[in-house]
Amino acid sequence: MGEYHQKIDEKGRLIVPAKIRYDLGESFIVTRGLDGCLFIYPKDTWNKIISKYGELPNVKEARNFMRFFLSGANTQEFDKQGRINISSPLIKYAGLTKDCVVIGVGERLEIWSLDRWNKFTEENEDSFSELADNLFSQNIA
Repeated sequence: MGEYHQKIDEKGRLIVPAKIRYDLGESFIVTRGLDGCLFIYPKDTWNKIISKYGELPNVKEARNFMRFFLSGANTQEFDKQGRINISSPLIKYAGLTKDCVVIGVGERLEIWSLDRWNKFTEENEDSFSELADNLFSQNIA
């Protein structure tokens, strides 16, 4: 969990904050996410996702989603400075420029361009309470 403002360099290298590196493990998966961001999964979570995807019916929507989601996926490891190297297709997909935001979302991280993250939060902050009410019918802190 958390929100971390980071910079990506001209070679596509991004420092992942030390506070969250440990939870990812030595190697992890980076892929296209939803809503114009990238997803980072620990290997064990990724394996669970792939197992569930294997249960999807062999229909066009499932095949298309799998192609899109899996074709961008690659295994990553941290370099000595705690950086990951994001491929140019993923940089393009997420619209990453110099300023990025890394957020923790349950069992994954998301990498957003600062502009897209700001737009997302501005568009959704007024409906946050309503979203919570719709998703959780019981008490929520």
